Amino acid sequence: MDKPLRILGIDPGTTVTGYGLVEIRDKKPVILHMGNITPKKYSDHYMRLKYLHQRALHLVEEYKPDVMAIEAPFYGKNVQSMLKLGRGQGVLMAAALMHDVPIHEYAPLSVKQAITGMGRASKEQVAYFLQKVYNLKDLDKVLDETDAVAVAICHFIQLNKPQKSKEYKNWSDFIKKNPGKVK
Repeated sequence: MDKPLRILGIDPGTTVTGYGLVEIRDKKPVILHMGNITPKKYSDHYMRLKYLHQRALHLVEEYKPDVMAIEAPFYGKNVQSMLKLGRGQGVLMAAALMHDVPIHEYAPLSVKQAITGMGRASKEQVAYFLQKVYNLKDLDKVLDETDAVAVAICHFIQLNKPQKSKEYKNWSDFIKKNPGKVK
């Protein structure tokens, strides 16, 4: 019997970072835990980064994930906010890398598309879909947690998608390499 795959999903932020631990059992995701890291009690940005890193290290050591799936920063108009978010994402990733946990990034649109079928879905819609599909009870008002679970489930879905092959240049190349498949 294979060991279940553990995916730590992360929705990064420097005021609230959501996390969700998902385990794949019998080819189905099971949500084991979700929560958030809130470094907003620190006014200094660098202290927030330190706190994020320490908490992320603790999560990796406690849950022992096989992989980290993290939401990639999206384009924003405020360059300073994007820089701070990127730094936050970096310290979270560093915690996984310190324990040799591979990292996969997913764009917010891809995550929402995987969960709801709509790339422009709201955080509330993502939470609603997860609540209905996975029978989640009493969802906290912190939607970063359900977003983190969504990132983890998005990674699971991506694992099961057939990969596009680039081994054929055109139809004649396909026929040449597969003479028994074409009559």
